Amino acid sequence: MRTHTGEKPYKSEECSKQFSQLGNLKRHMQTHTGEKPYRCEECSWQFSESGKLKIHLRTHTGEKPYRCEECSRQFSQLSILKKHMHTHTGEKPYKCEECSKQFSRLGHLCGHMRTHTGEKPYRCEECSRQFSHPGILQNHMRTHTGEKPYRCEECSRQFSQLGSLKKHMRTHTGEKPYKCEDCSKQFSELGNLKTHMRTHTGEKPYKCEECSKQFSEPGSLKGHMRTHTGEKPYRCEQCSRQFSQLFNLKNHMRTHTGEKPYRCEECSRQFSQMNHLKSHMRTHTGEKSYRCEECSKQFSLLSNLKSHKRTHTGEKPYRCEQCSKQFSQLDDLKKHMRTHTGEKPYKCEECSKQFTELGHLKKHMRTHTGEKPYRCEECSRQFSQLGNLNAHMRTHTGEKPYGCEECSKQFREQGHLKKHMRTHTGEKPYRCEECSRQFSELGSLRRHMQTHK
Repeated sequence: MRTHTGEKPYKSEECSKQFSQLGNLKRHMQTHTGEKPYRCEECSWQFSESGKLKIHLRTHTGEKPYRCEECSRQFSQLSILKKHMHTHTGEKPYKCEECSKQFSRLGHLCGHMRTHTGEKPYRCEECSRQFSHPGILQNHMRTHTGEKPYRCEECSRQFSQLGSLKKHMRTHTGEKPYKCEDCSKQFSELGNLKTHMRTHTGEKPYKCEECSKQFSEPGSLKGHMRTHTGEKPYRCEQCSRQFSQLFNLKNHMRTHTGEKPYRCEECSRQFSQMNHLKSHMRTHTGEKSYRCEECSKQFSLLSNLKSHKRTHTGEKPYRCEQCSKQFSQLDDLKKHMRTHTGEKPYKCEECSKQFTELGHLKKHMRTHTGEKPYRCEECSRQFSQLGNLNAHMRTHTGEKPYGCEECSKQFREQGHLKKHMRTHTGEKPYRCEECSRQFSELGSLRRHMQTHK
């Protein structure tokens, strides 16, 4: 009758809460006393109510007595079945008073309300970090315990969170349930779709506090921050070199393994890095997407454009530590350093002569092969070096670009000007080893040497 009259004669002495039945009051009192008289024989867990013990026992027996009439899915608890039924009916009876968002479960509404209140009632005993949901605390606790209760049936890999296992399973099934409405591209994870959507919207919500640069992904911001901190957390086990980003370490590792996973479909050439393949592909397509704003010259590589722009700005950022000479390109500095070290890394296989530059070796090789790839369009004469062709062309054009500052005499070749300048300076750089006589030209020394034979 009390269900009709609303009478609640049983009152808690602790909190004044009232109940219509004595049994309900007794169960309630256990929340004050902490008494848990019902114990599981399987795992020793204890409960304050016999009904809760019965429900718990189904985790051991696997019993699922509650069945969904719509999809035949079975559940161990009636309350879980009721919640599940909302997925079929679409019913969302619980509404947020703050923002009018609706939920199918009361617990979801309660959790959502904390986004408005900022309340975080669940605290980690290990590190004092606080959370708004008990499930989030439970997941967090595994970072302390190392527990990974979710196991992949395909490859036996284990995970600390069920969501992580679900994501991982898509690597086996190939499922990509998240689809971009703009371009129809599909993704296996919702986070990846959200990140991708920013390529359409241009949104960059992650901002660097140091330089105000903005990024579309938090990982990109983290990587960028290391340019300010100098942090290099990724270390090569082979040579101890350190890197600020993981993908840079992965690329570097291929210098040890020799792996070249990126292959050109046109010529089968293989590359260790994707960007190297992309750059190479332009040699086939002829694409030159990088254009100089000063002179409109176009380049297939961004690095080539950057180097070229220094011809306009005069910038020389690469400085020799030995003599302070500066260079606009790193390769030029490396070549110059060999004048200090004496290093000659390029060796001729025919005569063992060594050179400081690859270009010099290539020119030298033509003395063995007899190759003369440079041909005069006027008279068909061929030359082994481009510089010799250019000098020869002046015999046709009559051009004399090298002028003497002393007497205004002009010459077709720079070498001829240098010889002529010695008539003004008196310099005699060629010396006879036999009699110490000196000459201004190498040819004169050679003729003189005949007098000693």
